[in-house]
Amino acid sequence: MRASEYKFLPTEEEEQTMLFSWVSMQKHTYPELELLFHVPNEGKRTAQTGARLKAAGLSSGVPDICLPVARCGYNALYIELKRQKGGTLSKNQKEWLEKLLKAGNLAVRCNGFVEAKAVIVRYLKGAKNAESRAQMDKSGT
Repeated sequence: MRASEYKFLPTEEEEQTMLFSWVSMQKHTYPELELLFHVPNEGKRTAQTGARLKAAGLSSGVPDICLPVARCGYNALYIELKRQKGGTLSKNQKEWLEKLLKAGNLAVRCNGFVEAKAVIVRYLKGAKNAESRAQMDKSGT
């Protein structure tokens, strides 16, 4: 690949770091963002650590990000954040998103910081018309 063809593709962690940097700068505009949090569910662990965390409630597939604020007829917003390109949902992640949707939450997959930011803003602004709501639902499973 030539240098002119090289395109920076952030990792999932870098995408999430960019999102939370944006969040910290937007809390004055959207005070509800104070409640946005990351669920540290990823990472490689020893079998012993994995067993200990599972016994303490760790569950494979739980979405990365939660905003426990009701909007648009949903109880909360859950985001499974993936890289802009190349990230795939695991079976457990798909099941969690489906269960959260059935429980009255908006649960979506977002590819990258820009998409996640757009979903959060639309959600907080209360995208009430069907087209906007369907658009948010589209980025899910």
